[in-house]
Amino acid sequence: MRFALASGQRVEAYPGGRAKCRRCNGEVIAKCGTHRVFHWAHRGMRDCDTWAEKETDWHRAWKNNFPAECQEFVQHDEQSGEKHIADVRTPPGLVIEFQHSPLDPLERATRERFYGNVVWVVDGTRLERDYPRFDRGKGDLRPTKIQGCFLLASPDKCFPAMWLDSSVPVIFDFRGVDESQPPDAHRDGLWCLLPGRAGGTAWVVGMLREQFVEVAPSRPQLPVVQEILALMTEIRGGGA
Repeated sequence: MRFALASGQRVEAYPGGRAKCRRCNGEVIAKCGTHRVFHWAHRGMRDCDTWAEKETDWHRAWKNNFPAECQEFVQHDEQSGEKHIADVRTPPGLVIEFQHSPLDPLERATRERFYGNVVWVVDGTRLERDYPRFDRGKGDLRPTKIQGCFLLASPDKCFPAMWLDSSVPVIFDFRGVDESQPPDAHRDGLWCLLPGRAGGTAWVVGMLREQFVEVAPSRPQLPVVQEILALMTEIRGGGA
């Protein structure tokens, strides 16, 4: 985790630091080595949040696009008492989860139910085959009347199977933090796979990462995503 509590204040890890976990109030110590970003870790135990994963440079770079007060938001279900730390929660209530490591579909679905209004941002550079698959399949993207929006008959030809049946928008980042790759408009942008299918066909939204970072903090949903989801609902209603 990036932030912990010391004297009632959110603080970042520093050499020799001691603090309290914002979720469980347990003691955490600063890990300030040379192989991973500085972070806090629980003393003598695994992270108290079973949904936590090791934070990579990619995680930290993405989180730093948003105000510090929006990062590592402790979300509490008052009925069940369950608490989890969201990577980012914007003032209008949009949760943004950055996912690098593999995720079991059942756990993914559980997280989506818990957070509700959530968008995934997935590291599309983790596996070498992910971007080449998208690069081969992107020719099947069919433009629509909505700028930047496409229909895709076979989403499995472009995106990892793990994310195809997600109930919320999934945004793929195929650039990551690797600056050695040559410029590539398709790799440099973000690609959002929307939930729901019409006869197996998916909606896909292409966007600049700058647009996402600028708009996400001020809206409960991404505008173009909200527009398409409303259109899908209208189409389904008309076909009933």
